[in-house]
Amino acid sequence: TLSSSSAASDVYKRQVSIESVIGNTDRPVAALQYDSRNAVKDDVFIAIKGSAFDGHEFISKAISQGVTVVVCQELPVDLVESVTYVVVLNSAKALAIMASNYYGNPSENLKLIGITGTNGKTTIATLLYELFKNAGYKVGLISTVKIMVDYKKYPTTHTTPDSLVINSYLNQMSFEGVDFCFMEVSSHGIHQHRTEGLNFAGGVFTNLSHDHLDYHETFSEYRDVKKSFFDRLPSTAFALVNGDDKNGSVMLQNSKAKQYTYALKSYADFRVQILENQFRGLLLQVNDNEVWVKLIGGFNAYNLTAIYGVAEILGLKSSETLRLMSALDNVNGRFEYFISDTNITTIIDYAHTPDALKNVLETINSIRTKNETLITVVGCGGDRDTTKRSKMAHIASVLSTKVIFTSDNPRSENPDQIIVEMEVGVEAQNFKKTMSITDRKQAIKTACQLASPNDIILVAGKGHETYQDVAGVKSEFNDSVIAQEFLIQLNK
Repeated sequence: TLSSSSAASDVYKRQVSIESVIGNTDRPVAALQYDSRNAVKDDVFIAIKGSAFDGHEFISKAISQGVTVVVCQELPVDLVESVTYVVVLNSAKALAIMASNYYGNPSENLKLIGITGTNGKTTIATLLYELFKNAGYKVGLISTVKIMVDYKKYPTTHTTPDSLVINSYLNQMSFEGVDFCFMEVSSHGIHQHRTEGLNFAGGVFTNLSHDHLDYHETFSEYRDVKKSFFDRLPSTAFALVNGDDKNGSVMLQNSKAKQYTYALKSYADFRVQILENQFRGLLLQVNDNEVWVKLIGGFNAYNLTAIYGVAEILGLKSSETLRLMSALDNVNGRFEYFISDTNITTIIDYAHTPDALKNVLETINSIRTKNETLITVVGCGGDRDTTKRSKMAHIASVLSTKVIFTSDNPRSENPDQIIVEMEVGVEAQNFKKTMSITDRKQAIKTACQLASPNDIILVAGKGHETYQDVAGVKSEFNDSVIAQEFLIQLNK
């Protein structure tokens, strides 16, 4: 309930910045809603100013459906006498704190670890989930790909879901006795206050590179949003950052959390050396211990070192962590590869930023003998940061033998125009390496037709996604399935 008692009011005011209250606060509360379409009798409707919609425009609709409490930043012109209005400084932040309170602050009943950075979030979060499951714990996962409550799997649509969804699943995890939850924390999620009110036991910073500048506008703003996550960690938490990334030290500035670093190139609390790098795995030396892992590439060496560090900080024995690391498999759509009957290696990777694409291509080139042709199929998403298009095309054309520019998820943009903007980044001496095929399925088919035995195909950008978004319509599309089907057909 909303209560008029002084004690309840004081607690509420300490947590949410209330500007004013109009109406009776002694009311029953059924549920919290920020989508007016879901609001029913006795719900609280929180009007949020979003990037696409302003919830304040739907207050009257919510009231017509039975809502008697409205939380908003701006009062409507016409007030309904039977409705209580709570005016707050920031309704998105208020929703997050209210959601946490509504579910009994479930993040305090388990150890919640947030992973943030441009690349590596999904891999680190997912493999930490797998590692701790295999260590015998009950574990939760909130990621780009899926949400896991112990062994139960749920779909997800955002890297960091909204605060109601987060707290709902954390509440379920708490009820089922989950010990640890590993959660991807995106810059959008931080900026939109979806993680406000959560009690994080630790945070991991992977790296920072060119991404999301359509949303954040400047790189410094993007960096500072990430940093704000570490600024809010309590002194009881830990902060583990990539010491080889120049922004790692920035994340630790002003953070009250206990500080740790991991690195390949510099001194760190958790340091790794790559002893062998092959298509079938990596031989690593982590601190003073050697371990063979199934994952590939320098970027995964970083990911695995972060995983090792988190496991040790959370109390796992080093020998047990190394044993469990050696059993980990690639995450779906992250350097996922298969070899055809004609010995053509196809790699499916989510790389959709310049840095991620560069990492994947450099990893492939560090392993291959250079006698093979490396064919890269790559596109850029529509309605996203346009400045990375030419950069990604430049990287692909420099580091590949052949490149096919194609569509990713064009969304509302013209896919041909996106490709034109990519081609700008190709230098004259590399242009003969490239071709453009707008239809992604045809582009993948062409790559398979061009490949000879022992060649390598990289299909980049969509990774785990099972759809393609064209003109706002999502159709079934799976890079891995399509590539395998074409290679089987060509082998017949």
